[in-house]
Amino acid sequence: MTKIFVFPGQGSQAKGMGKNLFDRYPDLVAEANDILGYSIKTLCLENPNGDLIRTQFTQPALFIVNALSYLARLEELGEKPAFVTGHSLGEYNALFVAEVFSFADGIRLVQRRGKLMSEVSDGAMIAVIGLNIEAIHDILAENENKEIDVANHNAPKQIVLAGPTEDLKAIALTCEKRSNVRVVSLNVGAAFHSRYMQPIKNAFGAFIAGFSFKAPMLPVIANLTALPYRDDEISHNLVQQIDHTVRWVESIQYLMQETNANFEEIGYGNILSKLINEISMVTLPNKAVGR
Repeated sequence: MTKIFVFPGQGSQAKGMGKNLFDRYPDLVAEANDILGYSIKTLCLENPNGDLIRTQFTQPALFIVNALSYLARLEELGEKPAFVTGHSLGEYNALFVAEVFSFADGIRLVQRRGKLMSEVSDGAMIAVIGLNIEAIHDILAENENKEIDVANHNAPKQIVLAGPTEDLKAIALTCEKRSNVRVVSLNVGAAFHSRYMQPIKNAFGAFIAGFSFKAPMLPVIANLTALPYRDDEISHNLVQQIDHTVRWVESIQYLMQETNANFEEIGYGNILSKLINEISMVTLPNKAVGR
């Protein structure tokens, strides 16, 4: 059996997450509080002012809960997984597990990432459920829409699109005319994982240049390439990930080629487990799905 850990990203957060972890790892929680300037336990368990849905708070909270969840699971298993990957923000947890950077540096990275992403206010995102990636590309071409990007290829028939709000409304109406198709507007304030994040990508690139990264101690599958990280592309992938497609289907397909691949979602909820189940039921060709 090949043990594979997967880590969820933004959208999996919920009040109460981590409640059995914060007191179990007091030193790490204290370190996190010092870096963040507020109590991570209070944020996750009490959600003051509804901050947990705000990107600048969500991303550090998820990274910390995912990381502590991993440490707890590691104590139970006594051994590391063979492979790791994460969805968007979750990729930072995969890199933490691979010892690319420390717990503290992981918090610093996602804190800045979340802050920068929270400063973008243009655009929106929708999830199209019921159409495959080829059908999405056909619809975009037929409507001559060049302003919308594929943000997440989450499952064979779950595609997230990002772009200007009015363009998304028009495409949503077209998609909903197809049978058995549902479109859901996502509760985000910007067009994440699209070309519209380029200004903050540059700022994050300047920030990340101040960090030194170690070579991964185990294979980490990158959202950008759906392939294992190479030692020399840590910074590059994390920067490019911000405005490129999360290639989740291809990443999971790559891992499914391992002998008796056994996936375990580490963190709060089971969003990724449901997506992996959908992916396992359909064989798709591996190919680029972004812009």
